[in-house]
Amino acid sequence: MMKIVQEFKEFAIKGNVIDLAVGVIIGGAFGKIVTSLVNDIIMPPIGRVLGGVNFKDLFINLDPKHTEQLEAAGTVVRSLDDASKNGIAVIAYGQFINVMLDFFIVAVCIFFLVKGINMLRRSKTEEAPAEAAPTEKDCPYCLSSIPLKATRCKHCTSQLEAVDTGRSH
Repeated sequence: MMKIVQEFKEFAIKGNVIDLAVGVIIGGAFGKIVTSLVNDIIMPPIGRVLGGVNFKDLFINLDPKHTEQLEAAGTVVRSLDDASKNGIAVIAYGQFINVMLDFFIVAVCIFFLVKGINMLRRSKTEEAPAEAAPTEKDCPYCLSSIPLKATRCKHCTSQLEAVDTGRSH
């Protein structure tokens, strides 16, 4: 039992789990901001341009007989709330439009966030170090690999051309 508790403690304390929890919390708050942006700022002007339509109240009535009975009794059904209160089956496509717009805005924001993070990562990566100068050469007689400054092959003992090392003896 103690081993399971210890394993859970290690799992919960790992940085990835904590980062994920913070991401979920911030993501939830960001989702609320986007929903408010769509419902309170973007959709009202669009509805106004389209003739005063409130997208929240756009629905298809799937129960017209029940609606007729309610209207005959004096209850008018004009909004999604009215339909819900009176038990009318509807397809709330206006709500769907709002949710799709929410999703689109969140997706665009996430795209630009990831794009910015990737740009920062690319700018921070160091350039690859220059390739090191060769330290070996091939013997022209036996084709074995020998040090670049060698004057005699260690494999076939052939005399090699002297290499100028830039030092005076």
